[in-house]
Amino acid sequence: MKFAREAWPFVLPFPLLAGALLAAGRRPSAAVSLAAGAAVLLFFRDPERTWEGDEATVLAAADGVVTRLDAVEDPAVGDGRFHRVVTFLSAFDVHVQRVPASGVVVASRFHRGRKIAAFLAHADTVNEAHLTVIERPGGERIGVRQIAGLLARRVVCYLTPGEPVERGQHLGLIKFGSRVDLLVPESFQVLVAPGDRLRNGATPVARPGS
Repeated sequence: MKFAREAWPFVLPFPLLAGALLAAGRRPSAAVSLAAGAAVLLFFRDPERTWEGDEATVLAAADGVVTRLDAVEDPAVGDGRFHRVVTFLSAFDVHVQRVPASGVVVASRFHRGRKIAAFLAHADTVNEAHLTVIERPGGERIGVRQIAGLLARRVVCYLTPGEPVERGQHLGLIKFGSRVDLLVPESFQVLVAPGDRLRNGATPVARPGS
């Protein structure tokens, strides 16, 4: 199992503390510290994911449960209306995000904000977030908005404007519980529904056509 590199500043203090406790003869406390460190490490797990289907299909950017599917206008992504697939990540989900479609990054913007519960409907308008917009070869734009939650401490995006990206490569991560909104053109057919569980880089979410 691989883990995101951002894990280590959070995880390493636990074995160091365990070593100090063990040296002091406090074996039970040392065991608790190691167990806590292992639990934190799981937040940053990064399982291998592949999907061999049609290149035009948009894949899930995040693990989690679809909590809402609606249509919105979002000028920050592009003109027109977009299907928005809202995915809620619990503390037990994989928190690494992957690129949902191949293309070129045309926008990568961080928005400083609050950290209210990510499942609240207006969390996308007030919480710390990062929007990545990818333009496909045909000109369609796909948006991924990483939104911090109540327990999330930081949103991380690895991509920069002008960078070509491939579907399935790493996009970033959100540290602890959070939400990810995937936006695809309204002309696309959405393949998921509220209540569905998604896996980043592996679950088909939308495809061109109505």
